[in-house]
Amino acid sequence: MIPPFKIKSVEPIRLLPKSERIKRIKRAGYNIFKLRASSIFIDLLTDSGTGAMSQEQWSAMMKGDESYAGSESFFRFEKAVKEVLGFPFVVPCHQGRGAERVFDRVMIKAGQAVPGNTHFDTTKAHIEYRKGKAVDCTISEAFDPETDHPFKGNVDLKKLEFSLKNDDVAYVLLTCTCNSIGGQPVSMANIKAVSRLARKYKKPLFMDGARFAENAFFIKKREKGYEKKSVKTIVKEMTSHFDGMLMSAKKDAIVNIGGFIAVRDKGLYEKLSQMAILFEGFPTYGGLSGRDMEAIAQGLYEGIDEDYLEYRTSQVKYLAEKLELFGIPVLKPVGGHAVYVNGKEFFDHIPQWQFPSQTLAVELYVEGGIRAVEIGTLLAGRDPETGENIYPELDLLRLTIPRRVYTKEHLDYVAECLKKVWERRESVKGLKLIHEPKVLRHFQARFERAEDVNFEKKLRKK
Repeated sequence: MIPPFKIKSVEPIRLLPKSERIKRIKRAGYNIFKLRASSIFIDLLTDSGTGAMSQEQWSAMMKGDESYAGSESFFRFEKAVKEVLGFPFVVPCHQGRGAERVFDRVMIKAGQAVPGNTHFDTTKAHIEYRKGKAVDCTISEAFDPETDHPFKGNVDLKKLEFSLKNDDVAYVLLTCTCNSIGGQPVSMANIKAVSRLARKYKKPLFMDGARFAENAFFIKKREKGYEKKSVKTIVKEMTSHFDGMLMSAKKDAIVNIGGFIAVRDKGLYEKLSQMAILFEGFPTYGGLSGRDMEAIAQGLYEGIDEDYLEYRTSQVKYLAEKLELFGIPVLKPVGGHAVYVNGKEFFDHIPQWQFPSQTLAVELYVEGGIRAVEIGTLLAGRDPETGENIYPELDLLRLTIPRRVYTKEHLDYVAECLKKVWERRESVKGLKLIHEPKVLRHFQARFERAEDVNFEKKLRKK
């Protein structure tokens, strides 16, 4: 598809010599998060806050009202949330994890469970920080990388009802789309069914809606009966089944920073706004400048534009199809914001305790200066009770496409570099952890090259 925009401003990028890339990744402890941005040629680490804002967003920022209380920018932001998402009350936060911190402080008591589809890293970490338990109720098809199920983000209703019956549930959370299992969407039918179950057991239902627009677009494309409905209409139908949503606006509102909690219940809003004052800021700015709120307000409307969504998802699909032509194993079906390479299959000689997908991230940087991110064993962390590594069924490398940033030529280059790594894959050795933070270890962990596949077993014996 032809891009539904033209480029007005450009940012230069530079490819370092391979010898220099090898030095820099080693100095970074083989952790792509520790590389300086100036070391990167093409950055596919995340689509969070890395999209290109439009001329309308930059223009709106000039109207930013920086008043501490009662900012006019807040009321324009509040209006956009109401019109696009349908929630009457909104608490602005500095980003998604700020929203999670405020929300879980109010909602979760020690020992309570939060069932839903696969929780993302910060979501799970915030639940566990409050001494809660994240319960994964995703359908089994989600964990088969070859199954072409159109809605792998769906919840298994039997698993969910088991949790609702047997756990002390704080709330139910649906992540739309579901990042940790490949950016997979949740169907409208499943949203409705989950909502009915939550009502049956008198538990509130919330959406992690960072990519709500992409989820709505997939419903339009894949779910019977929605082909002729607009994304705007589908979004409103989706949100009508939720008591509220948490959002990192850095994704589908296409801004560099920002997030919010939107709810229907005034009493809950008042509790959340009081907690937000403590952790984020006054309820009419919540850790954001007036400029940021203006950009989010405009971005919410742009995020549901169907030409933009068609182009964005086509870009992701194009890269996936190119990789498949080279024989590279890719998670199916393709999601909306990233291509997920099956790192466990790519390096089938590297055991999971030597982090095959993290190894692939390192090799892709060495090969072409490209930064991608592991969504696998490293991110999964350790079991809080046993202290053992969690070995997820899906061990993936995420090639995340920033919004309105890269061209077809950039994606062709990414595919060619992955092809070169694929062709020399048997000679690649895994990684061993030498430094491991206790919380969200993937951000700051350090590694060495693993010379011996039995390294971890030997370490345990000692």
